[in-house]
Amino acid sequence: MVPRAAVAGFAAFAAVFGVGFVLGTIRVMVLVPRMGETTSVLCELPIMLAVSWWIVGWAITRWDVPLGRARILMGAAAFTLLLSVEFALGVIAFGEKPAEWLASLFGIPGAIGLAGQIAFGFMPLLRGAAPDTPQSSKL
Repeated sequence: MVPRAAVAGFAAFAAVFGVGFVLGTIRVMVLVPRMGETTSVLCELPIMLAVSWWIVGWAITRWDVPLGRARILMGAAAFTLLLSVEFALGVIAFGEKPAEWLASLFGIPGAIGLAGQIAFGFMPLLRGAAPDTPQSSKL
């Protein structure tokens, strides 16, 4: 049986990836030609982080993921899936060589995006107790 933390991580990844795919398409087609790559990524990042924060909270509550190791597993699963699928899309769908994809993470726009993805991976730990747990009712 798959731990519920892994299921929550998969759900968070899928939802965040879906939103990111839509926003990324808008960024590339609308913002990049007008503002450039770096500014466009900087405009998209706060929206993605806010949406990710909400989605991670939803997944924690939906699958009742407790603080501690389970949250680490949830974040690691979500982050690993996100990078894996982005790598696969870059190589398979967009024809990038693996080395090109990796190198793109070290340019300014790529590093900004990677920082956001790393933040997404840590969000389950940063969210604190789920809203309906006894820990949060003490607040």
